[in-house]
Amino acid sequence: MKEKIPNRTRGCKPETEAKYRPALELYAATDLSIAEICRQCGISTSGFSRYIGIYHRHLMLERNGIKCDREEAGDIKISQRRGQCPETHAKYKEAIAACDSMDYIEYNVSQIAREFGLDGTNLGRQLRTHYPEVLEFREWARQRLGLDDGLPRGTRPWCREQYAEAVELLRTDRYVTVQEAADRCNVSYSGLEQHLIFYHKELVDNRIKVRKKAVRQQRKGKITGRGTLHTPKPETVEVYAEALHLYRTTPMSVRKIAKQIGVSLRGFYDYLQTWHKELVCQRKGIPYEEGKPVDWSSVRRYNPATAAKYADAIAKLKKGGLTTAKVAAEFGLHPECFRQYLKEHEPELHANLGMKKTENGGVMAPHSMEKYKEALHLYATTTESVKSLARRFGFNDCSFGQFIRRQFPELHEQHQKLLRQMKEAD
Repeated sequence: MKEKIPNRTRGCKPETEAKYRPALELYAATDLSIAEICRQCGISTSGFSRYIGIYHRHLMLERNGIKCDREEAGDIKISQRRGQCPETHAKYKEAIAACDSMDYIEYNVSQIAREFGLDGTNLGRQLRTHYPEVLEFREWARQRLGLDDGLPRGTRPWCREQYAEAVELLRTDRYVTVQEAADRCNVSYSGLEQHLIFYHKELVDNRIKVRKKAVRQQRKGKITGRGTLHTPKPETVEVYAEALHLYRTTPMSVRKIAKQIGVSLRGFYDYLQTWHKELVCQRKGIPYEEGKPVDWSSVRRYNPATAAKYADAIAKLKKGGLTTAKVAAEFGLHPECFRQYLKEHEPELHANLGMKKTENGGVMAPHSMEKYKEALHLYATTTESVKSLARRFGFNDCSFGQFIRRQFPELHEQHQKLLRQMKEAD
């Protein structure tokens, strides 16, 4: 065993430590890959890799040829070229250093590879992919020393012709991946990838720059950090096409649409949020600008089907002449729910229908004055009682009496004065 594993790791939960301990012992004692260790122990590769990187980083560094203490491990980073794994870097670094040294200039790449127990083809691939400057140095030095082997260099004519269409496609369409270009042009994916790395480095570098700018900027129809278009899969579009049409053209809720079409409610909701957020914001009346976060709290959520439910009643109410209760009764609506909806989504209409302040500081519904107008006139000029007037005009006498005392206390005094004058005359 390379190192004794401590019984307790600081900062790690006991259950996590117990879960990964068998795999950790294999990692410290053997040269098995993480994938093989996880397969044998039946654990997640990503989870175990993260566990090693956080709590046992010194073991990971040791596997990559960097020996250090546990305390020093957190400050040490593994130098890694793009596309080259740390394990590969450690495996070939001595042979590559030899290729870059004048001590081995008389040897060709295959001979150097055999000296270090490596495959010549794989070492050559590593040099062309990640260390082209070493090959240039060797070519220049061997020619100057008269050690040129006379072998042809560069791309072969047949190879250039084979990949020409795929290379042109990648130059003209930045949204096409290397895999897609290989499939379209019916060439080997690995062969095309190596051909690009060896002989079209400027094309590879330009595509890498474009992808770097697009990292963490996923916008619909735009390129991503992977070099692909950020669009839904064709089969996903087909599944939700009919549901999306109903969502766009009707006020039906997402739940009703999903149930009617027979698609997953959660799936359809996620599809809308990911690919058609502008439609969701349009339904809710929330401003939407692509690429910027949406403030979902700016507008209260409501169901468009509810708006359609109250539309005719609101139109009738706007014409005037009827109370909220009467309109609600006419359309079979709950009065209080109707009033609450008006308050939230038709505030101006609700304010006009609601209670208003009077000159004496009280509050009064606009329709109340029209309702009691004639009765008020008789109450102020005759001695007829509140109960008698209420029966004559068909409204509640208690409500009429409270209305008078609350809104027109002077009329009550005037009526009492008329009653006293009538008694004195008798």
